[in-house]
Amino acid sequence: MDPGRDQEFAEFVDGRFTALQRFGYLLTGEWHLAEDLVQTALTKVWFNRHSLRSGNALESYTRTAMVNTSTQWWRRKWKGETPTEILPEPAGESEYGVVDDRDLLLRALSTLPRRTRATLVLRYFEDLPEAEIAQIMGCSVGTVKSNVSRGLAKLREHRLVAGISAPERLPTAMKVIES
Repeated sequence: MDPGRDQEFAEFVDGRFTALQRFGYLLTGEWHLAEDLVQTALTKVWFNRHSLRSGNALESYTRTAMVNTSTQWWRRKWKGETPTEILPEPAGESEYGVVDDRDLLLRALSTLPRRTRATLVLRYFEDLPEAEIAQIMGCSVGTVKSNVSRGLAKLREHRLVAGISAPERLPTAMKVIES
């Protein structure tokens, strides 16, 4: 046991938990699942923390664990219909345009394939460069670029995004979600 590494890990968790939880929410779409995802990923990192070359790798290793765990959970999850007693009402005019745009964008984002969604979240929500995204996701920079391109194209075509006030500014609108 290395007390220095343990202290470094504890400081990392204290300092980055909220940001990791927000990242988890963007991956899962639900706060309680985001908390579970962060805790699961941090557990994986805890048991492998001694094999990391440096403390700087904690952030990227944790994000990679979160993306992979989220994908594993999604593959196991049943995607069938959910019966409801009352049908949802169609969206009407609202004075809360930014909140509505945010909600529409998050719902449209949740329909994308997991890797495409994770790529867009890392690129536009976390504002990471393509090279770092490629490292986190374990793919080439070209794959990251094509995932971003295809993901943005699918979002622009999505019926929910048509309700956003300025869909042509989609990458900029994605950054609004954080605020």
